[in-house]
Amino acid sequence: MLAHIPLMIIPFIAYNAIALTSASGNPWVGEVATFSLISTGVWIMTLGDVMLLVALFFLFVEIIKSTRTSNASVVDHLLSTLVFVAFLVEFLVVPAAATSVFFLMTVMAAVDLMAGFSVSIRSAGRDVSIG
Repeated sequence: MLAHIPLMIIPFIAYNAIALTSASGNPWVGEVATFSLISTGVWIMTLGDVMLLVALFFLFVEIIKSTRTSNASVVDHLLSTLVFVAFLVEFLVVPAAATSVFFLMTVMAAVDLMAGFSVSIRSAGRDVSIG
């Protein structure tokens, strides 16, 4: 049963936990780490960057999961659709979600949804044999 839970729910919950409990207006611009590069440039990683990195990791795992073919893939698609709808509604309604970080996570949830359907349709077409 746990295999059917869409992993994009984890960054969704993490974002809400940080954004809604933060005392500052925008916690996503807070510096997490600074790296000196060979080019003498300095790269500053923010909390928003870390959140997007985590979401990209879970998107990758979700796309790998979507390549499985089983009878439960309908449940996976349904749950991924619900996660995307939750992202979209929150982005449109909740002021704390009106950030570029949350918007990009919403796009990642949409990509997860489209990839899951695309892979399922593509693999279903290969299962059909004529003659």
